[in-house]
Amino acid sequence: MITPLHARDELDLEGVERLVEHLVEGGVDGLFLLGTTGEGPSLSYALRRQLIQCVCGQVNRRLPVLVGVTDTSFVESVNLARYAAGVGADAVVVAAPFYMPPSQTEMIDYLERISAELPIPMFLYNFPALTKFEMQREVIIRSMQNPKILGLKDSSSDAAALRMALELRERYRPDWTLLDGQEDRLAEMVDLGANGAIPGGANVFPALYRSLYSAARAGETDACKKLQSLVLQLGQSLYRMDHGCTGVIKGIKCALRCMSICDDFMAEPFYRFTEGEHLRVRDELTRLAAAFEQAVAPPVPNRPTPPVHTTPVGPALLRGDATGRGNCRGASA
Repeated sequence: MITPLHARDELDLEGVERLVEHLVEGGVDGLFLLGTTGEGPSLSYALRRQLIQCVCGQVNRRLPVLVGVTDTSFVESVNLARYAAGVGADAVVVAAPFYMPPSQTEMIDYLERISAELPIPMFLYNFPALTKFEMQREVIIRSMQNPKILGLKDSSSDAAALRMALELRERYRPDWTLLDGQEDRLAEMVDLGANGAIPGGANVFPALYRSLYSAARAGETDACKKLQSLVLQLGQSLYRMDHGCTGVIKGIKCALRCMSICDDFMAEPFYRFTEGEHLRVRDELTRLAAAFEQAVAPPVPNRPTPPVHTTPVGPALLRGDATGRGNCRGASA
């Protein structure tokens, strides 16, 4: 989940409410706060706590809430995990400390020590492109032997890493949850045995990713091809208007602004899209929303093809009536 912001160190509280309901109504199975797409490491500790309290209160146990607590400081990771547990989070997510990456042996010891301090279970997060650390075979094996570590989100660009984890799961921990973080291979990885995915694009079109996951689980090859193609189109358009490392986040936040869900302010030092880029994103959303409706609509004989939507926001099938529930406003850190 992205973190809706109004300004530096200021949550867009109404936007948080609308976004949570948009995701719930779109069929997601859980929420992951303060990950990469959520700009977690760029936010103040006070704002992170405010977001966790706000979302956990609004979700009110309707879905599991996972909270990213990755930090360069061991103590701050533990402090945030304890806070998250206290306001209702179900689990935390831990990647390698990212400024001075550890060795594989040091990471094994780190995970043992931090899991012993945590009041709730944890998931691993493998994202070597940003952490400069890749969780290799021995780290995965040792983690599978730790009952407090429930699974892994793999956002590496190497599909072989997730395949390795799938093989190790069969041998060491059949109940481990394996989640894919690369949208362009979602259907393939679910077909191989991944339990699901945590795709950033689901902030915008949760029903699209829900449909793709369901089709993959059901072995519906034709539907998978159509829906995976739409996911690829989304990535090739929204994610590539800015080629910097935050281009994906900018595209997602701008799309949500186009849909009147939340503001698109970025955490410092990054900045939102220009108005020209905003208009391009709006046009892409209109096209993708119409294509999704066409992909999931049942065939109707002897009926002409319906016209393409021209509204600047996604249709109800993608967005739902996200009205918010008032749980965030007035929330304190």
